[in-house]
Amino acid sequence: MLPNQRREKILELIKEDGHAKVQDLSRIFKVTEVTIRQDLEKLESEGLIEREHGGAILSNVGSNVKNIALQNQSNMSAKMAIAQKALTYIEDGDTIILDSGSTTTEIAKLISGFKNLTVITNALNIALILGATPGVNLMVTGGEFKPPTLSLTGQKSADFFNNLNADKLFLATAGISLKAGLTYPSISDLCVKRAMIDSSDEVFLVADSSKIGLNSFASLGALSLIHHLITDSDISKENVNMLKEHDVDCIIATI
Repeated sequence: MLPNQRREKILELIKEDGHAKVQDLSRIFKVTEVTIRQDLEKLESEGLIEREHGGAILSNVGSNVKNIALQNQSNMSAKMAIAQKALTYIEDGDTIILDSGSTTTEIAKLISGFKNLTVITNALNIALILGATPGVNLMVTGGEFKPPTLSLTGQKSADFFNNLNADKLFLATAGISLKAGLTYPSISDLCVKRAMIDSSDEVFLVADSSKIGLNSFASLGALSLIHHLITDSDISKENVNMLKEHDVDCIIATI
């Protein structure tokens, strides 16, 4: 891996977790701690992170947490359209899981008027959005807090889903590819997402078309893990056909 590619992946990981340790990054990327420190120095010089003893933290993450603001606010028009489409698949009496993420947050903002809807989430911002919504029974996982995504992660979060059954999961992702499948910046999230999938009868991946063809740091597994992809109308015909060949129902939301 070239140095600029490694720094890009390091930044992606820190943007997801909010922090990283030099020792952990050295092990993950199989380079020396001296090399990692040089990478962090470069990222700090660009104003992207702040170094601290033994590692680094994401710049401005504290203010975002206080304001309950997500870091990733790109492609919002597509995400809002996807959320509108996703809402049409939710019914009274459903038990649904909302994964953490900016697109699933947009779904949460639209949920109202349902009867006896149970929502399970690992996202604290989604919990705050839905906590006082009439007709919604809200359940929140435990786990380790990740500031940039306002979410709870790790094995304790995954264990919450033991013996639970949901009708539908609305799952987020950082990248979708034929070779790597569903990919994410953080290893700690993988066990949570697997537990969500195992607990759900039907899995809807909600992702804007810019995610297709991207590879993030850690792979969750093949496209066969999902039943449907809800994405925006900028998706190419080639990608639609690729998904169909892998038995993924492609649902298009018009922007």
